[in-house]
Amino acid sequence: MHIAVLVGSMRRNGNTQALARRFAEGAGRDNEVEIVSVSDFVVNPCTGCNYCYGSEGNRCRQDDGMSEIYAKLAEADVIVVASPVYFYGISASLKAVVDRLHTPMRKTFRVKGLSLLLVGATELPDLFDSIIAQYELVLRFFGLEDLGRVLVGGVKDEGDIEGSKALDEAYELGLSIGRATLERL
Repeated sequence: MHIAVLVGSMRRNGNTQALARRFAEGAGRDNEVEIVSVSDFVVNPCTGCNYCYGSEGNRCRQDDGMSEIYAKLAEADVIVVASPVYFYGISASLKAVVDRLHTPMRKTFRVKGLSLLLVGATELPDLFDSIIAQYELVLRFFGLEDLGRVLVGGVKDEGDIEGSKALDEAYELGLSIGRATLERL
């Protein structure tokens, strides 16, 4: 099974990257895992022009890094969304990627399941609520299975996540996604 981990952090060695890497270590035991750091790509926001609805191959009018990301997502059976939390939402760079999935091209993707990894600086009880609400709406709209979540509060500065049980939770979540998952989906 192919798993694409979309990492929305701009920090190369930040807490979100550490969580995503630990997930990938677990998932990589039985799967092909690719970490896609959106910071490696220039992705413009969706303009809502709907050009993709009439273009050949549903290509976007914008010629940017999203073309490469589309190719990676098209090969994925599972997509993992990993993001720091900024003002109760995913990062702007990851949001641009998500918004650019407003294309009929996504109907050609083989993805059957999603997972969510979130890292926030505070420990407010409702820190993740708005992101989870959007995530659950996406699951229902596309008929995807929720394969699990790791939500980590109280990690702000680079390295704060080290020693956290959340790293073990991410590893275990990765391990839990295997051949049986794909057969079930």
